[in-house]
Amino acid sequence: MISNTALCTRYLRINCAAFSRAAEVSRRPLARRPVLLPAASRGIHVDCPPIIPTLTSSYAHGTTSSTLLHTTVGQTLQKTVEQWPDREAVAFLEDGVRKTFAQFSQDVDQAAAGLLALGLEKGDRLGMWGPNTYEWILFQFATAKAGIILVSVNPAYQLQEVEFALRKVGCKAIVCPSEFKTQKYCDMLRKICPEIESSTPGDIKSARLPDLRSVIVLDSRQPGMHHFEDVMQAGSSQYVKKLQDLQKKISFDDPINIQFTSGTTGAPKGATLSHHNIVNNAYFVGKRVGYTWRPHTRVCLPVPLYHCFGSVGGGMCMAVHGLSVVFPSAGYDGAANLAAVESERCTFIYGTPTMYVDMIGQMGLRKYDLSSVKAGIMAGSPCPPEIVKKVISVMGIEGITIGYGTTENSPVTFCASPEDNMKRKSETVGYIMDHLEAKIVDPTTGELLPLGMLGEIMIRGYCVMLEYWGDKAKTEEVISKDGWYRTGDIGSLDAYSYCQIEGRIKDMIIRGGENIYPAEIEQFLHTHPKVKEAQVVGVDDYRLGEEVCACITLVDGQECTEQEIKAYCKEQIAHFKIPRYVLFVTSYPLTVTGKIQKHKLREIAEEQLGLKKEK
Repeated sequence: MISNTALCTRYLRINCAAFSRAAEVSRRPLARRPVLLPAASRGIHVDCPPIIPTLTSSYAHGTTSSTLLHTTVGQTLQKTVEQWPDREAVAFLEDGVRKTFAQFSQDVDQAAAGLLALGLEKGDRLGMWGPNTYEWILFQFATAKAGIILVSVNPAYQLQEVEFALRKVGCKAIVCPSEFKTQKYCDMLRKICPEIESSTPGDIKSARLPDLRSVIVLDSRQPGMHHFEDVMQAGSSQYVKKLQDLQKKISFDDPINIQFTSGTTGAPKGATLSHHNIVNNAYFVGKRVGYTWRPHTRVCLPVPLYHCFGSVGGGMCMAVHGLSVVFPSAGYDGAANLAAVESERCTFIYGTPTMYVDMIGQMGLRKYDLSSVKAGIMAGSPCPPEIVKKVISVMGIEGITIGYGTTENSPVTFCASPEDNMKRKSETVGYIMDHLEAKIVDPTTGELLPLGMLGEIMIRGYCVMLEYWGDKAKTEEVISKDGWYRTGDIGSLDAYSYCQIEGRIKDMIIRGGENIYPAEIEQFLHTHPKVKEAQVVGVDDYRLGEEVCACITLVDGQECTEQEIKAYCKEQIAHFKIPRYVLFVTSYPLTVTGKIQKHKLREIAEEQLGLKKEK
């Protein structure tokens, strides 16, 4: 007997080209006569892209024939190892490291036993601080196997930031390279904890980091610190036995990962995720983009592992779906991404919009063979339609999809199908994910809004984080008593549950009482043939409170003027949305994940324009 899931998957593979036509056909009769749907059908069934306009209000529930998984990270990996032991799991091209699933699993067990030998226990926190290296993903799974909570530390953090993060969650150990580019990791740790120099490795006693006991260095031997090889050799038979016994005590509801938010509106907060959160998100994202039916997928992954996009979309999808994940470089390098796709014959690629803009720009340097790439995911920040269209037309990636979510939601909550039509691919972030609920509410009153109206996006379901570590007040600010997570994003739903994002509530520009969403202006500016990328921010204005400022990078070799941009906007968008200021820039301030830091961009713009707050 063939299951519903198998039938739907087969239908998705063979007949997706007919989806948009079927949707159009279904709209016409429904528009002419009212149809009262039974209560059971008012959700959106998401085994296939929705073709019936079911929603009647801004509430969506993604129903599915696939059940939630109830396995831990370690159990999930083991199942895949048994299925594909000789398949390549990871390839780190810069370091020349390649591991099959069997080899990777052996390393994971060795590292996990070694961590137990160092004195770490179930529930302890271990910080991972560094770029994309083999050791990062190794410790991601070794900590999970040992019941230790991995703390993803931004590799760009400086002294104050890393001290805050390690203190906030009480890290007992931290893993890092001695340095990477301009980051001197060990030097920074010595400044925070001068006691390290005279300590026995594994017995650090620090005044400023009272929980810290061990520093594990990946690439050199340092006084008072363990070397990576020490960990790999420490797991004697007694700790192997301890690791085996521990598997019975680890629950899929246990916390397993702490991901720090960007901290753009205050001190970073530690979003605490469980095995259940990330295993299921990886499973359903993979199901949505086709990992369950595509032949062996090789993913080019340039996004950082410290972020959910990399660790869940990359590392966890690898373990859940048996992907081979190719890491082009330790730090982001657009040319290296394209070279990796060509040499490794990658079939899938990840990236933020800025990364895709950069790769499109690299295409002119020499001809890369990207014929192996069938699909990809764009996520991490707002995705302008013109960039999506260029990824398809210039890079030839027909199956590109946009994903939307937040770290606190493990992370993906909406995602398009690779077979969606261009309008849905470029102008929405896809439809509701399996087993999740979403609603659009008035940000002030919390009332559910009519279908199609803009409001705050709220999410409920398995994906919602456990808490912000050690911060009950902040947790209660974003998770209601009935389990709804407040995203802080403004968007709308259509009758098929496809979501359009207008931007962040905090990024909204209020100009003389008019609410302006930067994403709307950015999307329009991307249609200008000379514009490579556009970012819009509000800058201080004495009379109106804020004014619109467009910060634009131009296509290589093009010249443009402020007047030209404003003339292009005239009669195309409302006069109050036309940028008062236009700045031509060569780059934007970015986070390590490739997100535009709009608060910093605003500061830069105000400085260049000579604007100061009037007292």
